[in-house]
Amino acid sequence: MAVPKRKVSKARRDKRRSSVWKLTAPTLTKCTQCGEYKLPHQVCGNCGYYKGKEIVKKEA
Repeated sequence: MAVPKRKVSKARRDKRRSSVWKLTAPTLTKCTQCGEYKLPHQVCGNCGYYKGKEIVKKEA
């Protein structure tokens, strides 16, 4: 069975474990029609447009 030759230092161990739990905030883009911030590749919740085409009818 393989056995480590040297003890892994606390700094090296913690460096490896530190990046696992971090979450990133979702990126937001501006809608081309109304300028409202929205998730990319999603229909705008404010105006109902996607890529310049009206997908969902919204009451004004």
